[in-house]
Amino acid sequence: MALLEIQNVTRRFGDFSAVDNVSIGIEAGEFFTLLGPSGCGKTTLLRMIAGFDVPDGGRVLLNGEDLAGRPPERRPMRMVFQSYALFPHMTVEGNVAFPLQMAKTPAAEIGAKIAAALEDVRLQGFGKRYPHELSGGQKQRVALGRALVTHPAVLLLDEPLAALDAKLREEMQIELINLQKEVGITFVYVTHDQTEALALSHR
Repeated sequence: MALLEIQNVTRRFGDFSAVDNVSIGIEAGEFFTLLGPSGCGKTTLLRMIAGFDVPDGGRVLLNGEDLAGRPPERRPMRMVFQSYALFPHMTVEGNVAFPLQMAKTPAAEIGAKIAAALEDVRLQGFGKRYPHELSGGQKQRVALGRALVTHPAVLLLDEPLAALDAKLREEMQIELINLQKEVGITFVYVTHDQTEALALSHR
């Protein structure tokens, strides 16, 4: 059985079907990419997996459990956005700590978890910096560290490299491949770039 199953999922906006009867099975530890042009429903599907949007039909299952009615914060998933979505008034450490604090992680454990997450994304020594002091690639690494710090079952990535220049995008592709191998978490990645999809994903 697949770790993540999308079964006959449909989402309509008025007369427009953004997602029409889509079924996918994604295995544990897989780097899976949703590839297609802008407006074809990739991000809408990702948002339904995350719980930010509700299907008009079909089901999303994780380990065989139907996630219907479960809000995003109660799904063992995290989402990384193209815009980074960092808190500007918080340091790197503060941004990475935020999901741990929301999950009421014991204070004694938070420091070690932050350090491990920053090591995973190669940001040791950056903990006291603020987002405005970071490059685009470093901001994206912070967003990745924040998403991974709670060890989700699935990491959802919505065109996370689109805002980076070509050279940095290639470097980050290599880092994402290595990171996914290291942490062993299922990645579901959205892109419109066929070259990027082929470079990154198992499927």
